[in-house]
Amino acid sequence: MAICKGVREVGHLECSGGGQIVVDGNYGYIGHMAAPSGTSIVDLSDPSRPKVVAHLTVPWGVHSHKVQVANGLMLVNHEIVSPEIAARDGIKGGLGIYDVSNPQTPREITRWTCGGTGVHRFTFDGRYAYISPELDGYIGNIVMILDLADPARPREVGRWWMPGQWTAGGEVPSWPGRQHRCHHAIRRDDRLYVSYWHGGGVLLDISDMSRPKQISGFDWSPPFPWPTHSLVPVPFAINGRRYLIVADEDVNPLDPAMAPELAAFIWVVDATDETRPVPVATFQVEGIHGKSNPSMTGCHQPVEHIRGTEIPVAWFAQGLRFLDISNPMQPRETAHYIPDAPGRRVSSNDVFMDDRGLVYLLDRVSGLSIVERV
Repeated sequence: MAICKGVREVGHLECSGGGQIVVDGNYGYIGHMAAPSGTSIVDLSDPSRPKVVAHLTVPWGVHSHKVQVANGLMLVNHEIVSPEIAARDGIKGGLGIYDVSNPQTPREITRWTCGGTGVHRFTFDGRYAYISPELDGYIGNIVMILDLADPARPREVGRWWMPGQWTAGGEVPSWPGRQHRCHHAIRRDDRLYVSYWHGGGVLLDISDMSRPKQISGFDWSPPFPWPTHSLVPVPFAINGRRYLIVADEDVNPLDPAMAPELAAFIWVVDATDETRPVPVATFQVEGIHGKSNPSMTGCHQPVEHIRGTEIPVAWFAQGLRFLDISNPMQPRETAHYIPDAPGRRVSSNDVFMDDRGLVYLLDRVSGLSIVERV
């Protein structure tokens, strides 16, 4: 049975485990974790009875766990998870681009491909996609802006990488392997807020999209062992100041011995002076701090479209947490919801809030839950 505090469950959909949920109008779009499940399109006109109306599959060796929708276009990632299978079957990673003007009959327009493992996560504003591809000649994923004015012919507008990634250009990374790589970028106005895994966070000026320029960056890994997953800009000022909600992901620590008594958590960063972002507060779910925890106990992903000072956050084994940042120096939990997952460990992965205030929580194991605050 689900655990609710200050939350009412509206509906639930049992489906393959998911990595991302977005809602556009009366339809939800779910990117699944593992092949052959790729993307499901769900009719949400009655949120108490969500119904799958279309489903796309992907071949073995690929996963398509991220999805974005705007202006009748759906973009899904293709990321190689088995290089051996991909090489054998001639599969390349990248993006799938679909016409979903009729969501019940998605039509593939084209596939944009790239080297390496393909594309991990991305955002899309209806014209431009801000993607994290892996490209030949670079180590790890970088930032790229694609123009989809003609969705059949995506056009690269600009790219940015952390100095050291462009090995074909003679750069030498100061970190081991792929530790510093783009996770994904979120746009607000002419800025990109980019999470860079163990490379921390980067603020980019894209007033000239062809030449993104770094404004500033920060990195607390180490001393904290977890990678930076999301930089989410708060789209309004609080007490005259501008803030970012920064989530570390509770996976892939640099060294578990760095902080064995902790799990990944949320940071509140004051970015009023964007040349000098300053962390001013943190938040962790009560009861986690002070003991050894298995991976995926702590934080994963806050909602990316913040609508107010109460922010829903997908918190892996802790389900859905509502975080009040009206006083950014003292974030506090106001409500929570842990989905029912009989015989399994909850692994809440992504969250979306629609115009009605309904909150959609996608779990890696227990499907989609639709809830509202009470």
